[in-house]
Amino acid sequence: QVQLVESGGGLVQPGGSLRLSCAASGSAFSIYVMNWYRQVPGKQRELVATITSGRSTNYADSVKGRFTIARDNAKNTVYLQMNSLKPEDTAVYYCNAHHPLVPTISYWGQGTQVTVSS
Repeated sequence: QVQLVESGGGLVQPGGSLRLSCAASGSAFSIYVMNWYRQVPGKQRELVATITSGRSTNYADSVKGRFTIARDNAKNTVYLQMNSLKPEDTAVYYCNAHHPLVPTISYWGQGTQVTVSS
């Protein structure tokens, strides 16, 4: 079992930066594929960034070059550094832990709101 708690969301002006954190408790954090998703009301949840246990990363085209995902296995934490933020980045951001070998094992955090507005 893995529990996830996101933090770091808030209100930021266009062009600004935020860093989201996702603290995990439970066992074997280091083996999980960690993802950041985001969701706008009325739309499907969108995969934003992924980092594997080997620290391979992947990004949605809409955030490439602006967002960076990283993990610190010693702290059981995954981060999402968001730079050059745009109003269209406004969403609730969710952390997800996905077991690499058992697709049905997947955990979610409660979400953190990011609002980009002047």
